[in-house]
Amino acid sequence: MSDDLANLPLSAIRVFEAAARLLSFTRAAEELGMTQAAVSWQVKALERRLDQPLFRRLPREVVLTPAGERLARAATQAIGLLRSAVADLSDSGEGVLAISTLQTLAIQWLAPRLGGFQVAHPKIAVRLESTSQLADLIHDGFDVAIRTGHGDWPGLETVPLFPSLVSALCAPQVAERIDLTAGPAALVDAPRIGIESEWAQWFRAAGVTPPPAGEGGEAGPRFAAESQTTEIAAALSGQGLALASPIMFAAEIDAGRLVHPFPVTVHYGERHTWLVYPPERRRARKIAAFRDWLVARAAEDPAVARYTAQSTAAPD
Repeated sequence: MSDDLANLPLSAIRVFEAAARLLSFTRAAEELGMTQAAVSWQVKALERRLDQPLFRRLPREVVLTPAGERLARAATQAIGLLRSAVADLSDSGEGVLAISTLQTLAIQWLAPRLGGFQVAHPKIAVRLESTSQLADLIHDGFDVAIRTGHGDWPGLETVPLFPSLVSALCAPQVAERIDLTAGPAALVDAPRIGIESEWAQWFRAAGVTPPPAGEGGEAGPRFAAESQTTEIAAALSGQGLALASPIMFAAEIDAGRLVHPFPVTVHYGERHTWLVYPPERRRARKIAAFRDWLVARAAEDPAVARYTAQSTAAPD
């Protein structure tokens, strides 16, 4: 189907790609600055050219036919390649590098280091946005993303930075109230912050039978937040222990503001923190510069080496 695109009007392919991606002629028209009628006409003209329907028109929506799904994949790939080629031809190694990442990584690890990147590359400005959602690197205006997972995001090139680790961390005054002689089992009755299932994994990695779900009583997790930064803020105020990455919070640990009551650091399977970007943009100068700089910063971070060496794989 990709070869067939060369024989089709580029304007019609552009309109079809937007309608197929959004599954809406109206939203496609808004994105392209056209009328809904013009989008519908272009799609119908394409269907006549191909002599088969690309959409099923339902009362309140449109749905791709099998032929439409096939063409949509090829159209998205072709238009993405075209956009990337234009961007890379005009890339002088200057401009704005737009980065999407998670809040904790942005605040705790990346932002304190970005000054070094800007000193090394003064002609590249940086726009950093933190969100828990994986950005659409083709349509959302981002050049790269930094995410945690297994690295299996279709259509994206992934570069591993460091493993996804968690430790039980708390303020010193909380640790003083824990019976350390009881070992990690002491945390079953300690006030905890976060998600019960994640604590269960930590307990199992520490060789402790976790309390039954929902039966943690006063000690069970009673507060959870979307980001580790928020949960650690609660831990620093003395509300309990939180599970968080010792790599992200190495400065607080080194300063004594956070402590490990027990040196159990868990690595969740094959989960890592990754730099991701479209493979066709790997040679863009600003992306290549940031990739090389970021990999070097991760490799030289002493917390990465220290806590990776101490980590234990999470049991299934």
